[in-house]
Amino acid sequence: MNQQKIDRINELARKSKSVGLTEEEKAEQTALRNEYRESVVGNLRAELNNTYIMTPDGKKRKVGTK
Repeated sequence: MNQQKIDRINELARKSKSVGLTEEEKAEQTALRNEYRESVVGNLRAELNNTYIMTPDGKKRKVGTK
């Protein structure tokens, strides 16, 4: 997600609090927020895929899904 989209999310949030949004702007806000959430979750998944846990006996165990 690029900075322009994040700025647009913030702009729509400020406008929503002050004067309200049109239906088109609400749909745009929802789409941008969903894209942002997917980006955050994807980054977290990538980080966890490269994370290891050291066991007390010194072995490294990869963090995986359960």
